[in-house]
Amino acid sequence: MRCTLLLYYPEPAPGELTEEQLAEGMRAFGAYATSLEEAGVLRGLEVLHDTHATTSVSGSPGDLRIQEGPFADGEERLGGIVTVEVADLDEAVAWAGRAPAVEWGRIEIRPVATRFVDSQWLGDAPGG
Repeated sequence: MRCTLLLYYPEPAPGELTEEQLAEGMRAFGAYATSLEEAGVLRGLEVLHDTHATTSVSGSPGDLRIQEGPFADGEERLGGIVTVEVADLDEAVAWAGRAPAVEWGRIEIRPVATRFVDSQWLGDAPGG
């Protein structure tokens, strides 16, 4: 089962976290990534920039609306993405429970329906 763990947590205000707190967070994510790699389940882990770096695009080709900042407002923001290949949902839940971000917010586990690899689609149709 391939799934993506979507990490949501409140975005700290500029200057709210000290350099040491930021470094500790990166160490915690590094240890988490290492444990995922050693278990052979990690397919990707990305920590995202704060939402001030976000650009949202909507509309249709030829009629795009571009907005600086995230599309959705709310206290929690998407802060990172982890893709894993695990045996089942129970294993995905166990790995989500070990993510440092679980202490700050919530983690959504979303099974991957299809993926494009080597010029072809792999997997099932969404919703199936």
